[in-house]
Amino acid sequence: MIIGIEGKIEKKEPTVLHINTSGLIYEVFVSLNCSSKITKNEVKLHITQIIREDSQAMYGFIDNNEKTLFDTVIKVNGVGPKVALAICSTFTPSSFSKIVSDNDVTMLKRVPGIGPKGASRLLVELSGVVMDGFADEDSSSSASFEAALALESLGFKKDLVSKILSKCKSTTTSELVREALKNLQK
Repeated sequence: MIIGIEGKIEKKEPTVLHINTSGLIYEVFVSLNCSSKITKNEVKLHITQIIREDSQAMYGFIDNNEKTLFDTVIKVNGVGPKVALAICSTFTPSSFSKIVSDNDVTMLKRVPGIGPKGASRLLVELSGVVMDGFADEDSSSSASFEAALALESLGFKKDLVSKILSKCKSTTTSELVREALKNLQK
């Protein structure tokens, strides 16, 4: 699995880069926000690789929060990589976090490929996800986000996880998970 790529840009379009890494040229899809941040000929990107029966595609991100947003949104049923990339192109991670917390269907409908039903379904699916990790690079909020994902992967419900983590005082991901598990046993 490819998780990062570093190399020279051979071709740059608004949402596609061709990156030369020691003679191999990779096609990487990027958001408009990411593309606008690339000013040099050399680039280093975080990658989400999606392998399907009929294709292999790489999606690149300069900002790790944007990658996390893409990875979170793509898990929602009915949201493919093109729509997830459109969300990343339309909103920054912090503005998307605010849209989800405000349950703002109107703003979400601005994304190409998302209609009223899709926007409502997306907000319902993401309503329990702790989106604070996108707000800034603050380590405590990203630790809270990572701890929430870890607890949800263990089978705990999103609303219960949010409630328990809001009571926790730890600052690192592992300490938050331990403290939350102790509180969940009570």
